[in-house]
Amino acid sequence: MDFFSVLSMLGGLALFLFGMNMLGEGLSKLSGGRLEKILERLTSHPLKAVLLGAGVTAVIQSSSATTVMVVGFVNSGIMKLEQAVGIIMGANIGTTVTSWILSLTGIESDNFFVQLFKPTSFSPALALIGIAFIMFSKKEHRKDLGTIFIGFAILMYGMDAMSAAVKPLAEVPEFTNILLIFKSPILGMVVGALLTAVIQSSSASVGILQALAVTGSLQFSMIVPIIMGQNIGTCITALLSSIGASKNAKRTALVHLYFNVIGTAVFMILFYGIHGVISFPFMDKPANAFDIALVHSLFNIFATVILLPFSKGLVKLANLTIRDKAAEEKYSRADMILKALDERFLDTPSLAVDHCQEVCCEMAHTTKSALFLAMEQFKDYSEEKNDKIHELESEVDRYEDALGTYLVKLGSKNVSEKDSHVISVLLHSIGDFERISDHAVSISESAKEASGKDKAFSKKAKEELKILMDAVKEIVTTAVVAFDTKDLQLASNVEPLEDVIDKINAEMKDRHIKRLRKGKCTIEMGFVLSDITTSLERIADHCSNLAVCLLQVNEESFETHEYLENLKESHDADYETHLKSYGEKYALP
Repeated sequence: MDFFSVLSMLGGLALFLFGMNMLGEGLSKLSGGRLEKILERLTSHPLKAVLLGAGVTAVIQSSSATTVMVVGFVNSGIMKLEQAVGIIMGANIGTTVTSWILSLTGIESDNFFVQLFKPTSFSPALALIGIAFIMFSKKEHRKDLGTIFIGFAILMYGMDAMSAAVKPLAEVPEFTNILLIFKSPILGMVVGALLTAVIQSSSASVGILQALAVTGSLQFSMIVPIIMGQNIGTCITALLSSIGASKNAKRTALVHLYFNVIGTAVFMILFYGIHGVISFPFMDKPANAFDIALVHSLFNIFATVILLPFSKGLVKLANLTIRDKAAEEKYSRADMILKALDERFLDTPSLAVDHCQEVCCEMAHTTKSALFLAMEQFKDYSEEKNDKIHELESEVDRYEDALGTYLVKLGSKNVSEKDSHVISVLLHSIGDFERISDHAVSISESAKEASGKDKAFSKKAKEELKILMDAVKEIVTTAVVAFDTKDLQLASNVEPLEDVIDKINAEMKDRHIKRLRKGKCTIEMGFVLSDITTSLERIADHCSNLAVCLLQVNEESFETHEYLENLKESHDADYETHLKSYGEKYALP
């Protein structure tokens, strides 16, 4: 085997790994996060968890990705540790699908239809269809499908290149002698584990083993311990992802490790114990790609069948390894909500976008709670409520900081057009929610100032302020519900109400000046009233921003002022109807 053969082998390996990665990404994008959402809403039944873990992994072509997601779910409190065990077991079974697909490359027959089923026969056609979808289709799901087809074709070309490059090694005695050391079960396991730990994919390492099988130098006595080691080596990805995570997330990664280690130990003891008694005749026979896929599947199914009844035992073992302290850490509601913004989900953008939406909706409702509590201060002021409003405002600040950072990271990923729109909406919206919470604090402080004065607002001023506050309550509720439900019809109701609030505010200022001239109101209380109405008017402006953002997102435009000018100049019938309705509802007495 000369230098150029080695270069061909390495090039084939590079194509193989790239194709596998491209295939997985395409499948994940095409699923649109639906598979991950199914995992998220997992039932607690162990057998269903196994089937679900196997199914999801078979589709996204990566047990490591599934396990890392599960670690993230447990870390964020979405999933319990007990639920994660079945998924992890199923993921190990699902990952064997790749090896079965790769084993089809070894089909030998002159029959046309049999040859047609060889991946290397139909992958060129898939590559042509894939590139056509990517270059000429405008629909995103077809582009994702094209990515899958090309990823599969590259994977198969890489596998074929590796196999062709290593085939001459069958004639090299030195290579055969090196492989003989893998007959040692312990050494074979170590090599398999190290290879998988380095490339962080058991599917890829099994594929490499299948490529080497074309030399005819790999015997069953060699492949069995290597495959066992590969299953242990794949645990490194989950273990690395659990660094810095919660204790339960670390326990989830350990369950993955314990499952593979204990399953391997039991399998090896039984397999070599029986072999020692009856001596399996196939052990010294050459193994092909099909045999490797078979051993890989049999081991993972065996380990799941043996250990599934003892899933609670694996949880206890993980709990014993990582013990709880006497005093458990206490988390605030915001801490628990923000755990959903786990960086492990960034590799699954659709799922990460969903979590961002959930956190942003929580931010919206927290903002609304702070504002409504602030308005109550004018009826019955209390320091306890004021402290609570400041606490809620601090939570909103935390949500804005965390979401802003996370969304910027998420925006750099390969996200779909739909998810890109959602990210844009969220980035535009979090600033408005944060500013509304700031105004809530300002309103509460104004209420505190008013409660400390010797003179209160006049009766008329109180009536007018109540009407303005009721209008602001409605516009905030409408904006938050529209944002939460993505209801565009509801969002279109915000702007006419915002115009009405502007008119109420202007009229209140005129009336206040008249009362001031008549001596019915003091300048000091007038400043307080002005601060409150200004804050309420600006809150309505922020609600308008939120609604306009929702309405414009599908047009990929965020020219708020231009949109509002066109809306008012066009005399839209719905707008005019709602404007009149709100004007009558909130008319000052």
